[in-house]
Amino acid sequence: MFIPQSYSLAVILCIVTMLCWGSWGNTQKLAGKSWRFELFYWDYVAGIMIFSLLLGFTLGSMGENGRSFIPDIAQAKTGNILNAFLGGVVFNASNILLVAAMAIAGMAVAFPVGVGIALALGVIINYIFTPKGNPVILFAGLALIVAAIIIDAIAYKKHSTTMQKVSRKGILLSVAAGVLMSLFYRFVASSMVTNFSVPEAGKLTPYSALFFFAVGVVISNLLFNYILMKKPIEGNALTFSDYRKGSLKVHLTGILGGLIWNLGMSMSILASDKAGFAISYGLGQGATLVAALWGVFIWKEFKGANKTVNTLIFFMFLAYLAGLALLVYAGA
Repeated sequence: MFIPQSYSLAVILCIVTMLCWGSWGNTQKLAGKSWRFELFYWDYVAGIMIFSLLLGFTLGSMGENGRSFIPDIAQAKTGNILNAFLGGVVFNASNILLVAAMAIAGMAVAFPVGVGIALALGVIINYIFTPKGNPVILFAGLALIVAAIIIDAIAYKKHSTTMQKVSRKGILLSVAAGVLMSLFYRFVASSMVTNFSVPEAGKLTPYSALFFFAVGVVISNLLFNYILMKKPIEGNALTFSDYRKGSLKVHLTGILGGLIWNLGMSMSILASDKAGFAISYGLGQGATLVAALWGVFIWKEFKGANKTVNTLIFFMFLAYLAGLALLVYAGA
């Protein structure tokens, strides 16, 4: 199977993760013009499952390093399979809340608040279980990123002349999504081998862990998303006949979103061998910065902002960049 051989390559993979995790939300925005997020999400989850299989039978099955995809699944212990599966369940719960928050509050708010919280808590949790990298530099970078989150929240409050009910709901959903999202990566990490090149018996390699993670996402979605369709956060209840009304283009847009997200997830997991789980997860969650750039400059979610708000947005980006740079340096 393919395994990154250097820290510098691991950092590049984390940058790919950051770009993917910060950009997949655009597919929901594109489909959301005429398509409810509950309907979009069925296709998004299908994209996650499709990519995990493609990856397993390509990069996960070639070369002499590690353990190939199918033999690895066959030898895995039930407990490790369950951990990866639970990672998918927890992620799906958090991500449904995040997608709902994006639909209500916009990318420039939902991502910095939700994913920012996930980044801060996730880095701490993963470092406690697998300490790797200089802790002083690592947590200094984390502090800068938390500061960026706070600045973004202040900018949003100043830009909104009246905080309407839907906006408050969007922020609360973002916070709940962030807390849950900080936990899913640890479940997947605990199922995996500690050395990708010489994998221990019973543990999962990155590719099989991603597969069982995707299975957890798909199965939990049958419950979570069905409940949301019947008891939506906003709007009328939906049925599967509504889903069937979608055009091929709108379904493919949702599948593309899942493919993009899982490309990011796979790169993050592969990078963890050289970078460590805390740094790999933290750098990937720099997606907040990418999503904020999309929200501000492409979707114009801060259109008409005054000078004070624009200054705050500038310092938010600056703090995020500095924080991410420290995360890279912490693992060097």
